[in-house]
Amino acid sequence: MALKDAFIAELKHESGSTKKILERVPMDKKDWKPHEKSMTLGKLATHVADIPHWVCDILHIDEFDFMQHYKPVTLSTHDELMKHFQERLGAAIADLEKMSDEDFKKIWVVKRGDQVFFNLPKVVAIRGWGFSHLFHHRGQLSVYLRLLDVPVPGMYGPSADEPM
Repeated sequence: MALKDAFIAELKHESGSTKKILERVPMDKKDWKPHEKSMTLGKLATHVADIPHWVCDILHIDEFDFMQHYKPVTLSTHDELMKHFQERLGAAIADLEKMSDEDFKKIWVVKRGDQVFFNLPKVVAIRGWGFSHLFHHRGQLSVYLRLLDVPVPGMYGPSADEPM
């Protein structure tokens, strides 16, 4: 199996869980946050919806500079959130489909100005920045939902709100 096919299959599989949790986000509470140092619910949900775009950035930008390439997104409504996720997911899958195994060996550099944070093979960057990053923030979002008394969907099995 080609690397791209494995990544696409995993991204499609995980998108079901991501969609389930995003569907439950009460955007009327988008300014709520559990702690003064935490992101707001709206910012975190937007970040989760936007993360598939990191796959596109990894594939197309060999030297990612936060000062040049990072463009924060602001979404206000539930419809915007869901549409944005679907668009980002579709673009990530389309970009992955064009890759060869050799392309994944290229190095991805992450920096801010002159400060270099990472030099990673793209295959590692997609796993970490594209996928693990998504799972991490999706987990955070599940805690936000619990604290807001919003039923948390099961993602890898049942949840307290969705028993089998």
